[in-house]
Amino acid sequence: MTMIQETCVQTLRFLAADEVEKAKSGHPGFPLGTAPLMFTLWDKFMRYNPTDPKWFNRDRFVLSPGHGSALLYAMLHLAGYEITIDDLKNFRQWGSKTPGHPEYGVTPGVDVSTGPLGHGFAMGAGMALAERMLAAKYNKPDFAIIDHYTYGLVSDGDLMEGVASEAASLAGTMGLGKLIYLYDDNKITIEGNTEIAFTEDVETRFKGYGWQVLRVDSSEDLDALEAAVKEAKADTEHPSLIIVRTHIGFGSPKQDSPSCHGEPLGADALKATKEAAGWDPEQSFVVPDEVKEYFAGKLPACAQAEADWNELLKAYGTKYPELTGELLASLSGNRTVNLAELEKLFKDKDSVATRAASGDILQKLAELVPELAGGSADLGPSNKTVMKACGYYSKAEPTGRNVHFGVREHAMGCIVNGLSVHGGLIPFGATFLVFSDFMRPAIRMAALMEIQSLFVFTHDSIAVGEDGPTHQPIEQVMSLRMIPNSVVFRPADALETVAAWKYAVEHKTGPVSLCLSRQNLPVLNAYAEAVQAGAIKGGYVLSPAKELAKAVIIATGSEVKIALEAQKLLAEDNIDVAVVSMPSMEVFEEQSAAYKESVLPKFVPVFAVEAGVTLGWTRYTGREDRVLGINRFGASAPGGVVAEHYGMTAANVAAMVKSVF
Repeated sequence: MTMIQETCVQTLRFLAADEVEKAKSGHPGFPLGTAPLMFTLWDKFMRYNPTDPKWFNRDRFVLSPGHGSALLYAMLHLAGYEITIDDLKNFRQWGSKTPGHPEYGVTPGVDVSTGPLGHGFAMGAGMALAERMLAAKYNKPDFAIIDHYTYGLVSDGDLMEGVASEAASLAGTMGLGKLIYLYDDNKITIEGNTEIAFTEDVETRFKGYGWQVLRVDSSEDLDALEAAVKEAKADTEHPSLIIVRTHIGFGSPKQDSPSCHGEPLGADALKATKEAAGWDPEQSFVVPDEVKEYFAGKLPACAQAEADWNELLKAYGTKYPELTGELLASLSGNRTVNLAELEKLFKDKDSVATRAASGDILQKLAELVPELAGGSADLGPSNKTVMKACGYYSKAEPTGRNVHFGVREHAMGCIVNGLSVHGGLIPFGATFLVFSDFMRPAIRMAALMEIQSLFVFTHDSIAVGEDGPTHQPIEQVMSLRMIPNSVVFRPADALETVAAWKYAVEHKTGPVSLCLSRQNLPVLNAYAEAVQAGAIKGGYVLSPAKELAKAVIIATGSEVKIALEAQKLLAEDNIDVAVVSMPSMEVFEEQSAAYKESVLPKFVPVFAVEAGVTLGWTRYTGREDRVLGINRFGASAPGGVVAEHYGMTAANVAAMVKSVF
C-alpha cells in the first residue's frame, strides 16, 4: 500500500466513523473494516462521472449491507459527487442526502436502495442481467454501446439470506460474468461469531452455483485486492465472488467485536483509533489536501469517459439509426401505448379469463414496447406471460426477452427491481397471487425507490377451486394495496385488463401489480364505452341507475359480474342501484374530488363486494356490514361451489343492499 493509498483509506475510515459519531447512530464497524475494498474498487476499477451520476454506461455499484452507508457517502464525497462535508455531518438527520441506509433518488451516486439484507445482492444480479441483455441486443462490431460492470460489497448477513442464495444460483446459471462482488468475511454478526449460525463453506457453495471464487487473505493488501478484481474481470463466463478476510472495527479497541457493529465507537474509542493510525484525534471530518488532489486528478478522465461514449453513440447512430432511435426511446422512459390497438383483440369475445386476456395483450405489447422483458417463477404457461416471438434469455442466447426465473419468487422480485433501476427495460415478474407473499419485500422496495417494476399475479381468488386454501388468496390483494406508492389492478374483464396494462407500461414512479383470474369472465363489450373511459381512472360507473340511485355497489374483478346480476335482482324490487367497477383503489384515489363524487355521490349508501378480506372497504362504505367479502381461508372444491358456500352470490349482494331499505 503506497502512502497516498493508505491516506485515502484512512480518510474513508475516519470520515465514516465521524459521521456515525456525530449522528450518535449508525454502524462504524463495517466502514472501518471494508474501507480498503471500497477504495480499491473506486480507485482502480469503477467507471463513473460524478458530474453526471446517471450516465447510462457507467459501472454500477451495490452496497448490499446498506447499514454501512457512512462509508459509501464518504466515498462519493471523495469521488466528487454532490455530497459535501456538511452532508456527511448531517448523516441520518431529517431531510439529508445521507440517510441511514442508501436511498435511490435521494443521494447522487447511489444506484439502488439497500438495507434489507440480501436484496442488494439480488438487485445487483438484475443490473448485470440488464447489461447483458441490452448489450446482446444493441452492441455491434466496433460499437460496444452497452459495456459496463456491476460491482458490490456483500456481507455474511447477505449470504445468510435465502434471497441471495436464490439470486446467486440464477446468476451462475445465466453466466453473468460482469457481476463482481467483494465479500466482507469478518466472521462477526450482531450476536457473536458467525460460527454460531453460519458454518457453511461459502467458497464451495458459490462454486456449486457456477461462480468464480477468489480469495484475498487480508483487506489491507491493496495489491492483492486489485489483482483479484482483475482476475475476476478476466473471466467473462461466470460471476465472481472475492472472499476478503476483513476485521470489523479495524484498528479500533473494539476490533473483531460485535459491539462496534450497530452503535458509535464512542469518543474515547474513536480517539484511540485515530491515535493508533497517526491521525489527529482532536479533528473530525478531515480530508487531507493530498487526498483532495488525488481524487480531483481523476475528474478529467471521468468526464472524458462519458464524452468518448457520447461520440461512440453518435457514430453508432449514423450507422444504425433505427437501433439508436429504439435505444434512446427506451432510455427516455416515455413509452405510451395505444388502447384501441389492444381493445380490438376482444371485440368478438364473450368470455375470457383475465390471465388469458393479459397473455393476448402481452403478445401485442411485445411488438409495441421493445424494452418489455420478464418472465415467471416457473409458471409461464399458467400465468400466460410468455412473449411468444421474443425468445428466452440464456447464457448462450442473451438476446431473448423472456426470462426463466425458476421457482425463486423472492429473487425474481429483486431481480426485476434491478432490471428496472438499471434503465433501458420495462421488466415484469409473474407468479400465482397467493405467492406474492414471497415477493412482498421486493415490491415494497420497488415502491420505496419509485421504480417501474411490474408484477403479474394470476389465480386471484377462491375461484382457483380444487387446489384449496394453500393456493387461494384471501388477504393478498388488500395487503398489496397497503404498500405506499404501489398500484394494484384487479380487472373485471379483458377490457379492464387492457387499461391495467396500459397504466402499468406508462406508469414510471412505482410498481404496478395485476391480479388476474384463472376462470373465464364475461367481456364487458356491452359496457365498452364506460370501460374505455373509466377503467384507466381506477374506478367508474359501469352500469348507472336508471333514474336516481338509491345505492351504489362497488365491485372488483370477478365480483363485478355478481354486482351486475344483483343490480337486476334489486330492480325487480324497485330498488334502483348503480354498479361501480373499481379495478384500482390507488388510481381512483388520485382522481379529483369532483370526479370521485360523481362516481360515489354523497348521501347515497355504498356497498362493496370482493372475494377477499373486508378490511379496507369501509373507507367507501362506512360500515362493515355493507361489505361482502371473505375473512377466512378457502376450501378445496370446484371454484363455483366454493364461491357459493362462501356467499359470493348475487342474491347475497342484493340481500345486503335490501337490508337498509
